[in-house]
Amino acid sequence: MSVRLRPLREDEYAEFLEHGRRQYADDLHRNGSLTPEAAAAKADADFALALPEGLATPGQTVSAIEELATGDRVGRLWFAARELDGRTVAYLYDITIDERHRGRGLGRAAMLAFERAAASDGHEVVELNVFGGNARARGLYRSLGFVETAVHMQKRLDTNR
Repeated sequence: MSVRLRPLREDEYAEFLEHGRRQYADDLHRNGSLTPEAAAAKADADFALALPEGLATPGQTVSAIEELATGDRVGRLWFAARELDGRTVAYLYDITIDERHRGRGLGRAAMLAFERAAASDGHEVVELNVFGGNARARGLYRSLGFVETAVHMQKRLDTNR
């Protein structure tokens, strides 16, 4: 499967924003210790901070993922140049392959396209965060050569003892 990344259009931005915030809030709730309300508030605040000017926010790249063979939009990918520990990296905020297109290698192809885009922008390192409960994504990233650099763990306690 081959894909290309193309800049997300203004008429696609509202859908990207709504879907991204909802997915992020769900991940924060399911994989963290936030209530649904707190997760939604954090997602809203984080998106507002990262994309204050929407698609025109400097340093942010929000793309549609299109399948080359059909031209169909099959997902979206968002990354940014980000300062981490005194170095600039290409930080992957989100990659989503639409449900009906999953399982066909499009996620792998999109990640390789992301790596090429980051390298052409002069980045030597790409980084991302993945929630522990997302085994499918973690497997994909490992198969592409990503290594874990930190693991955050938690345990819920029974306070009724």
